[in-house]
Amino acid sequence: MKLLIITYGTEGDTRPLAALGHALMQAGHEVELLGDASTLGIAQALGVPARALAGDIRATIAADGAMRDITRNLAKLTIAHSGDWLYQAIEAGRGCDAVIVSGLAAFVGLSAAEALRVPAIGAMLIPISPTSVFASPFLPFTPPRLFNHTSHTLFGQLSWRLFRKATNRAREQAGLPPRRTLWTDHPMLYGVSPALVPRPTDWPDNAHVCGQWIPPLATAFTPSDELRAFLDAGEPPVYVGFGSMAGFDNARLVDAVVGALGSRRTLFNAGWSGIDTTRLPANVHAIGHVPHDWLLPRCALAIHHGGSGTTHSTCRAGIPSVIVPFAGDQFFWNARLRDAGVMAHTLKGASITAGKLREAVVFAGSDGARRRAADLGSRMRSEDGCAAAIAYVERYARR
Repeated sequence: MKLLIITYGTEGDTRPLAALGHALMQAGHEVELLGDASTLGIAQALGVPARALAGDIRATIAADGAMRDITRNLAKLTIAHSGDWLYQAIEAGRGCDAVIVSGLAAFVGLSAAEALRVPAIGAMLIPISPTSVFASPFLPFTPPRLFNHTSHTLFGQLSWRLFRKATNRAREQAGLPPRRTLWTDHPMLYGVSPALVPRPTDWPDNAHVCGQWIPPLATAFTPSDELRAFLDAGEPPVYVGFGSMAGFDNARLVDAVVGALGSRRTLFNAGWSGIDTTRLPANVHAIGHVPHDWLLPRCALAIHHGGSGTTHSTCRAGIPSVIVPFAGDQFFWNARLRDAGVMAHTLKGASITAGKLREAVVFAGSDGARRRAADLGSRMRSEDGCAAAIAYVERYARR
């Protein structure tokens, strides 16, 4: 089969879709991936054909003060480029058998599938199908359980209301009729672990928890001599990395990390933050991108922003996390790890201090947290998220 995958987001959004695309190619299918230009390196490394969509998410996130209203800034980006994305998706998807849609490009992808007259398959990294088991992952707080299902429905309708005009303008340009209601009947595949998010029994039959979608790169990775020497020089270090987060108070965050960890051996990945790593103390070794499934098992614990991918990779490595959330679904993953007993503290990136972070790090180093993290990792390593997703893609695409 010929499959088009369209997503728009940060590296954490594109990487799992590239991993899924690679697995589909290994299963004999033809795949093309559309995503933001700055996130397509992993697709190129995996040999997945990829094209860049219009826009620049890295510049949008890195703009001064962007993190204070990240939802609005990403919405503006999506609205500005919906027409471009739909045109690109239709052109790239000609002759395909299905469109796999994800991220900020989901409404565009669903419209492209309609234009191409092929099935649309959702592929998300955050569980958004309505359920009474947990609230919408995009809420920065936990409401009373009675409102869980309503919160999903409300968030879906608000999202549709936000993007409806831009989506319908793009549809008109593509010769499609206006869409009046939110899509709800297409299958949904979730690249999340059932060990972290067991499948709710009140989900529809076409919503599936597959497991994490992981690129098969770790076995081929060769660390630099400097990184190897650092790892060999002492006890397993703390990993600190905030992925694609940018535009936040760098000074506050660095002060909190340095103050909380003191002289402890630390690996620091600045990611997209723009943090000047040359000013970090001597016990902190700065690194660039290193595959999580190679690096994290060699660490004692990880301090990170709580994105879906980093949270899953840390848990899969069997080490505790300390999540410092900034926006979006990061608070949801913080709550999942608290429920699992791996974390005990509720932190916020906007107000983090060395004292608060130090307390969370102490808990993460406790015997109980380490034992529960190891058990969670053991269960997650038995999952094969890509294999599960391939079976569902083949089922729904053939319809």
